[in-house]
Amino acid sequence: MLTTAYGDSVMDRLRTTGVALGTMYFGTTVDESTSRAILDRFAERGGRLLDTANCYAFWAPDGTGEESELVIGRWLAATGARDEMLIATKVGCLPDPLDGPFPESAEGLRPEVVLKQFERSTERLGCPSVDLYLTHADDPASPLADTLGALSELVASGRVGVVGASNPDAARLHEAARLASADEATAAPRVVQVRHSYLWPDPAADIRPQLPLDHALVAYATEHGAVLQGYSPLLQGALTRTDRELSPEYRSAENERRLSRLRELAERLGVTANQLSLAWMASGRVPVMPVLGVSSVAQLDEALDGLALELPEEVRAQLDELAPLGELGIENAADEPGL
Repeated sequence: MLTTAYGDSVMDRLRTTGVALGTMYFGTTVDESTSRAILDRFAERGGRLLDTANCYAFWAPDGTGEESELVIGRWLAATGARDEMLIATKVGCLPDPLDGPFPESAEGLRPEVVLKQFERSTERLGCPSVDLYLTHADDPASPLADTLGALSELVASGRVGVVGASNPDAARLHEAARLASADEATAAPRVVQVRHSYLWPDPAADIRPQLPLDHALVAYATEHGAVLQGYSPLLQGALTRTDRELSPEYRSAENERRLSRLRELAERLGVTANQLSLAWMASGRVPVMPVLGVSSVAQLDEALDGLALELPEEVRAQLDELAPLGELGIENAADEPGL
């Protein structure tokens, strides 16, 4: 498997970085002034990983998909913070054409797309390299070896530290690992990013191209030493706000019980349900790094305060009793790498 000193350094930093700042709506529904204030506060409080994509947020009013990377690029240029920050971006989900039906019109992961979009992303970000480059969703139409070849070219050239996969199928991840183990010039995904929360979506719900965390993905990460990341951990505020309805895939009796327990324990501890869920997610036996999506400095501070919590063992046990992680046997995954 292809590794570099740059990539090893990135992995060392990722393993000690407990949180990523998701920047999906920066420059669209979150205006640039607010976005910069959030970035300033994140850096001030020790945050070091920024997560973006080449398509954020094309679906917002007047969005083109360039906005988030452009805002980050201007902030990096104004603050000189590039060396302090880890930058992660993604490729594969930008519609082509932009007004085409999604996800059918997604650009995919052909080598020429990967390389062309990398150049465009780095131009917007104002830096020649990114620390983490992720495929945004699987593309069955593109041979995996070809996609990995393009990604590996970027790693070998020193322009990418490590590659990762967002919304991957576990079988494809294992295939990528097999290809990398057979060829020292091939880089394997070392970061896995999927949807994850204390609540669990209905397995029958079609949320593609998004995919939720499952046992097979945790087993892959455990076996291959990959970092797990979870986006949408707070379910757009529905964990804390009683006036905000859960999205349809989360509406179940099981989730109502989970949410009730989460809120009850949070009240007992004097914290918010958001804070308790983040502390639970990030500090488990198999930790999952939250990718925080916030639209204000106050929301960011609430989330970061939650990640600083140390959960009493009895509280974790009560949360785990109803947790989807427990149902999947993830607490045991670290002891069973062959699963």
